[in-house]
Amino acid sequence: MTDAGVIVLAAAFAVATGLNDGGSLLSTGLKVPSVRPLYAVLILTACTALVPWLSSKVAASLAHRLVAFEGPNARTAVVVAVISAIVLVLGLTSLGQPTSLTLALVGGLTGAGMGFGLEVSWPFAVRVLVVGACAPVVGCVLAFLISRWLRLLPARPALNGAVYRSHRLAFAMQCVAYASNDGQKVLAVFAVLGLATVGAAGPSPVLLMAIGLFFGVGVVLGLPRVARGLSNGVLLVRPVHAVAAEFASAIAVLGSAAIGVPVSMTQSIAGGLIGTGLGHGSRRIRWNEVGRIGAAWIVTLPASCLLSAVTSMSIRRFAS
Repeated sequence: MTDAGVIVLAAAFAVATGLNDGGSLLSTGLKVPSVRPLYAVLILTACTALVPWLSSKVAASLAHRLVAFEGPNARTAVVVAVISAIVLVLGLTSLGQPTSLTLALVGGLTGAGMGFGLEVSWPFAVRVLVVGACAPVVGCVLAFLISRWLRLLPARPALNGAVYRSHRLAFAMQCVAYASNDGQKVLAVFAVLGLATVGAAGPSPVLLMAIGLFFGVGVVLGLPRVARGLSNGVLLVRPVHAVAAEFASAIAVLGSAAIGVPVSMTQSIAGGLIGTGLGHGSRRIRWNEVGRIGAAWIVTLPASCLLSAVTSMSIRRFAS
């Protein structure tokens, strides 16, 4: 693929990330009137562009620790991985199955590495799987505890105002957490395609602004889908639910970012919503929706890995 084609692919991945991940973040935040759509889009986009300038630890892990993309087939392998991830997520989304682009990318990178005979760090891959599975559980437990604590507080008009103000803070914290972890997969793709540097040198501020712009375009394009899905999900969200779930998922994702392991914010948010639902009674949770989302997650990584590996092996065999 030409340099221009690689740039277009990386930009398309940034837009797809905004379209997919932005919906997950906004669907909870916009259910509470204290966060307006324009504010939500601006703060999410700004965090995605600015936070990696302070720390790109997760992007560096995805770009350099999972697969050793070196040699003549390295760029082709990354192209296959990214396209496989996008195709799989778009396919599942068209079937009405919400899924994680992060899981799809991890699977795609691993499969491409295997297909092209590149060195795959299986210890790190296992670490990603373990931490990724723990993050929504941690979010669930924290949200449950926060919800139980909030239920102990006496119901007063002043408390409602505090909840609304806390929601603005919780949403902002969630955006920072996303940008410090899950959102850095876009920067990682730019890095492995040779369009950015991550690590000690740090990415270019101009590039980060461009990534933020493409991501923001995806978020805006996904707003109609968010509006249609506001009444759906694992829980009928009220302000207290949103605050508990957002704080809990943000803490879980920030913890993962501290050790440089990518996790899915979508999964952490869902875990937080389940936890806050349990804190107010398990009957509030739409368990059929939980099962549907869980099934999509289980399928995403291995399916992306298989698609990428088969495609890579086919290209490698044809080229030889």
